[in-house]
Amino acid sequence: MPVSLTPRERSRLKARAHPLAPVVQVGNAGLTDTVAAELDRALTAHELIKVKVAGPDRDAREALCDAICARADARADAAEVQRVGKVLVLWRPRPDEDTA
Repeated sequence: MPVSLTPRERSRLKARAHPLAPVVQVGNAGLTDTVAAELDRALTAHELIKVKVAGPDRDAREALCDAICARADARADAAEVQRVGKVLVLWRPRPDEDTA
């Protein structure tokens, strides 16, 4: 089920993400299975993460951010909170521990 955020939720998540450092960095190899697995682990551990996307070409970075968001949304029910320059902020709600 895709996660959607209201403007108020998005604003609160942006405020929480502001002091965070990037947890995952995507290099020249792009979105590999290893990077996707690390994104999943980071979202599980932190719920709200920053991803730094390398590369000098703005269009290539945008395409890579779109791919990351699509894959994170499909695999992990994550939502894009914000994109600023080379940094992408993702959020996934923690699973209820009672149901686990």
